[in-house]
Amino acid sequence: MAPGTGWRILLADDHLVVRAGLRALLAADPRCQIVGEASSIGELRALAHNLRPDLIVLDISFGTDSALTAVPELLEADPALRIVVLTMHDDVAFAREALARGVHGYLIKESAADDLLRAVETVMGGSTYLHPELGVRLARRPDGSDDGLSPRERDVLGLLARGYTNAEVAQQLMVSLRTVESHRANLRSRLGIHSRAELVDAARRLGLLP
Repeated sequence: MAPGTGWRILLADDHLVVRAGLRALLAADPRCQIVGEASSIGELRALAHNLRPDLIVLDISFGTDSALTAVPELLEADPALRIVVLTMHDDVAFAREALARGVHGYLIKESAADDLLRAVETVMGGSTYLHPELGVRLARRPDGSDDGLSPRERDVLGLLARGYTNAEVAQQLMVSLRTVESHRANLRSRLGIHSRAELVDAARRLGLLP
């Protein structure tokens, strides 16, 4: 490969099997060089600093922590860095927050394999890539009075405010406990919730409680 024609890529996901799949998929393209893998947000910060990749393929959820909180500092440290989010979260609110924090691409893990390669190519070409369905839904969302929460986040907030535990919310909504924990972490960040009283106040303010 001629110098300057390849892309140095860092994979950041807390699931080994996901990283292995991404490595195999991207390595099939001669332009892609996987230079490292991060399984935690701490590793992500360290490897981004030490390896100076051209692109990070980034999951949002690392346990109960959101990797989106690290995006601004990563881009401040290396303005040329490109970031593509690859996540299970198909809510418009997640995509909006990710783009607001500076990511250059956002797609869903259920996307076809060629969608990831297309996203990488688009982002490394200097453009922004957004999963097509999310792009349509994002365009249709009103801006202004919108509280910025997805329907699922509102469901989680309402149940938590009624006193349900994370496990009970997961059972009620028929989703995984990990999903509920991720939603709860994002609700704390987005709404500035630091206590149960604030959680209840937020739910009442948004009309989720009588």
